[in-house]
Amino acid sequence: MTSTNSSHAESMLVLNNTALCDMMSNTYSPIVLEEQEKEPLDVKTFTVKKLKKSFCCTPTKAKDFFIDLFPVVRWFPKYKWKKWILGDVISGLIVGILLVPQSIAYSLLAGQEPVYGLYTSFFACIIYFFMGTSRHISVGIFGVLCLMIGQVVERELQIAGFDFDDTNSTFLSNQSAYVCGRSCYAIRIGSTLTFMAGVYQVAMGIFQVGFISVYLSDSLLSGFATGASFTIITSQMKYLIGIHIPRANGPGSLVKTWISIFKNIHETNICDLVTSILCLLVLVPMKEINECYKSKLKAPIPGELLIVVVATLVSHYAQLNAKFNSTIAGDIPTGFMAPILPDWSLIPRIAVDAVPIAIIGFAITVTLSEMFAKKHGYTVKANQEMFAIGACNVIPAFFHCFTSSAALAKSLVKESTGCKTQFSSVITALVLLLVLLVIAPLFYSLQKCVLAVIIIVNLRGALRKFIELPKMWKVSKVDTVVWFVTMLATALVTTELGLLIGVCFSAICVIGRTQVPRATVLGQLKGTEIYEDLRKYKNLQDLPGIKIFRFEAPLYYANKELFKKSLYKQTGIDPILEVLARKKAEKKNIRELKQKSATHSPTGAKSEVTLQLSYQQYDIHTIIIDCSVIQFLDIAGLGTIKEVYKDYKNIGISVLLSNCNASVIDSLCSGNYFDHGCVNGLLFYSVHDAVKFALNVHQKNGDFEVNTPC
Repeated sequence: MTSTNSSHAESMLVLNNTALCDMMSNTYSPIVLEEQEKEPLDVKTFTVKKLKKSFCCTPTKAKDFFIDLFPVVRWFPKYKWKKWILGDVISGLIVGILLVPQSIAYSLLAGQEPVYGLYTSFFACIIYFFMGTSRHISVGIFGVLCLMIGQVVERELQIAGFDFDDTNSTFLSNQSAYVCGRSCYAIRIGSTLTFMAGVYQVAMGIFQVGFISVYLSDSLLSGFATGASFTIITSQMKYLIGIHIPRANGPGSLVKTWISIFKNIHETNICDLVTSILCLLVLVPMKEINECYKSKLKAPIPGELLIVVVATLVSHYAQLNAKFNSTIAGDIPTGFMAPILPDWSLIPRIAVDAVPIAIIGFAITVTLSEMFAKKHGYTVKANQEMFAIGACNVIPAFFHCFTSSAALAKSLVKESTGCKTQFSSVITALVLLLVLLVIAPLFYSLQKCVLAVIIIVNLRGALRKFIELPKMWKVSKVDTVVWFVTMLATALVTTELGLLIGVCFSAICVIGRTQVPRATVLGQLKGTEIYEDLRKYKNLQDLPGIKIFRFEAPLYYANKELFKKSLYKQTGIDPILEVLARKKAEKKNIRELKQKSATHSPTGAKSEVTLQLSYQQYDIHTIIIDCSVIQFLDIAGLGTIKEVYKDYKNIGISVLLSNCNASVIDSLCSGNYFDHGCVNGLLFYSVHDAVKFALNVHQKNGDFEVNTPC
């Protein structure tokens, strides 16, 4: 009695899929039909209704839109002054002090005068304070974006007829009819490029396409940053050793620049070289001390600011520019310049260049925002971040600024020094404002080689990724290859093409993973309902007469043949070849019987001969396909499942499915997999249920022709 009940219970574990499909149909179809009967579908009415709902403006809707666009309106009235103000002031002051030398230094990388870097950082801090949703990121200049801007600026300057070192030449604009110097035209190019990047970012925010950032994986962004770091270091070498060479553009610019460096190495300025070495010997240890003792230090040592102050004083009183022809920053004006419109004539030539700048700027900002939000337990809105960073580029573009975004190093400093909200950005902006109004002219004698040292030292983090490669290789070989390809393409081709190559290669790897997935045979952990890869774990047992097959990818048109080949290989039985071999054996036996019949009846008399064929007996009577990792089936994948079922059935082996998700079940139902007239397949909730059913039926009936009633 117990055995019978147990057998009945195991049989009930079979999911009656025909009934399931009927149940799903009966549950949902009447509701849909009833709605269709009550309100017939009218495309015109539906469209008009949706448009009215989207474009109608009410006081409440206008208020919500304003608050969403300027989140500061929501959080600033609730600001906890006693609890947060000290941390925000301290972090704002420290970041502001760090930003002053970095803003001046990265202006060189962007091909601009030092004052424009200060403008960029100032406006970015103010605008993000009003529009940002992250409490901790620091928005301003970012080295990789500065490099991308500098490459476009140098290209356009050469097109306009400026020599690489001709700072006094002028250019007559065909559109504006006024004379503009090299530095003036450079910032016009940079601000116009920034304007276009900002427009793209705002447009992406309007159309809510912030999801594109998911296609820029961490390994891809890391490889891109490391490859760009090599290009940045190469571009700063001429300042380190004090030589004058043109800035190379286009594919292979890194190699071209190093060739130019070695050709002109005899022109090295000894004063700049010595200054660079001394600054490196001082700044690198300071950075390492800050990193090693960041948990003990209340505030990081402002090494960059100290280096800038000391180097400026030495350069001024030693008259390094006059005596040794050392290149200096030059005049940095105080105050703000009158706003100007972007140069519309440049837009056709730089519109494409602004696309990767916009995407990289947004991706870096959202990645850092989400990282800090997760760490501190709050949420950020990706599309609002798109609006915020877009505004940080569109508005400053009218005030002689270039592209900005969040930066990892400054954001980490900001967070580690007690930042609570974006009010710290206001403090940082005040520090920059003080420099712009009063202190900026004091940096006149600052050597450019010192600024180059600051840029190079700040790239240590990206270059350290090489140390992490062995660990990355162990975790994911594919991600490591993506990192290498992106890094090499960015460094050896161009930054823009390197990013594109990295994205394409990453996409190919994703497709490749689904086309060449892992296919395994599972074994049971004795005494449990756990089934895992037999090749990976030693303490698993193979089940007699049963093969459990797992395919770790979606089953679709691109990998359907691989699915069948893997299944045939893992089970050791190719049903198609077996059927062909059986037919061949039948024909051979028929010929032999005919020959025997002719031999025993020489007179031509009819004789009855019985055809007896011995079919091959297999060690396997059941194949269970674990569908837990199959995310979806397309038409080709569904056809493959049906084909496999029928092919194995023809040689007496049954196929069971288990662990299917809702999407796969829907596809199987829609494809009539469970219909008696089509396949009449069986589906189980788990691998263990399928195993118990297979063992029970095989032991009880000796065969597997089971038709479970509805």
